[in-house]
Amino acid sequence: MSHQPDAETSLRAPNPLSVVDRRSGVDRRLANPNSDTNLERRRGPGRRRTDFLRAAEEGQMNNEQFLFIKAIEAFKQANGKTFPTWTDVLEVIRKLGYRKTMPSTVNIGDDLADWTEAADAASGVEHQSKVADEDVAA
Repeated sequence: MSHQPDAETSLRAPNPLSVVDRRSGVDRRLANPNSDTNLERRRGPGRRRTDFLRAAEEGQMNNEQFLFIKAIEAFKQANGKTFPTWTDVLEVIRKLGYRKTMPSTVNIGDDLADWTEAADAASGVEHQSKVADEDVAA
């Protein structure tokens, strides 16, 4: 005769092999060998938020952060996009005047080459107008 547990018993007693006991002391975030990217935002013992992050998280944006948010919102409205792609975000950043003038402090792997460009380099995302094209042809 097989014993069938009722619904209440099965809800209270999950399969012990499918439950992770977080009290075991194993932190899955620390077990990741690729976590040395300089992009980690989680704080642990001895890691404090920068003033830049603390102010933004508390709703006190500086001028740079506010300008970026307003530029993204303007892009979304002008292009009818609710969710811009990462390429769209990079386009907005470059149109705001940002250029890659310093070596990267992000460690994303050895398979990508880092580079820098002049501070006054063209954005590479400007669309030429028909008037400009006609002037070139004349």
